[in-house]
Amino acid sequence: MSLGIVIKAPEGIVLAAESRVTLTNTDSQGNKLHVNFDNADKVLSFNGSYNNIGVVTFGAAAIGVRTAHSFIPEFETTLSDDRQLSVLEFTQSLSDFFSQQWTEAGMPDAANYQGQNMTFIVAGYNQGDAYGSVYQFDIPRAPNPRQQNPNREDFGITWGGQREIVDRMIMGYDTRAIQLLIQNGFIQPENQANVLNALRSLQLSLPIQFMPLQDCVNLAVLFIRTTIETQELTIGLRGCGGAIDVAIITKNSPLEFIKKKELSI
Repeated sequence: MSLGIVIKAPEGIVLAAESRVTLTNTDSQGNKLHVNFDNADKVLSFNGSYNNIGVVTFGAAAIGVRTAHSFIPEFETTLSDDRQLSVLEFTQSLSDFFSQQWTEAGMPDAANYQGQNMTFIVAGYNQGDAYGSVYQFDIPRAPNPRQQNPNREDFGITWGGQREIVDRMIMGYDTRAIQLLIQNGFIQPENQANVLNALRSLQLSLPIQFMPLQDCVNLAVLFIRTTIETQELTIGLRGCGGAIDVAIITKNSPLEFIKKKELSI
């Protein structure tokens, strides 16, 4: 299931993810078997004119038998040099591309699909903008890009995947608790907004608008490493693991990997 984090800060954007892919199979007795591979690339970069845009992906591990990363060379061939796309236009093109791959692979449509979305967080700088832009889309259920922290100086964190530990650290509670309380009749649906507003006092105080880029890198790594180490000591699906890849994007500069796993023997 994995964990991906993008931090939009004044000095730049941080993209981070771990490297585990979990495949699920069923044995002859109907028992689910989980197999982990710890070398997947979930922080995606691009060549040429779009080397100042990065993507973090998490959720569904593959379309058919291929990871999102494996499709990037094909996606890059669809990009034209006639006009530089904005971050939003790039995000829409990426969403259209992966929606097409999903359909061509014979995957179920949104109405019939029972699994996790393949989620993408796209981040980069538009020409002339002082601060970065971040968008999210989900294949197959929510392919339309949704802007995160949309205001000019609206800095913050976008995270997803196996997010239970990070939710508790940032929000002060497991966000699944609200639905459990509604389902069991402790909260009426019409009161949900009031309950969420009351719980805001529990949130971790993170002055992203003040934090230098290095502190944002440290913060992203903290959340991912804590999730990995907590999963190693608890019972449950250990969907996060392997190396942590971290990249940054700053104004007028291409994406730069601060930490990236390398091939070795």
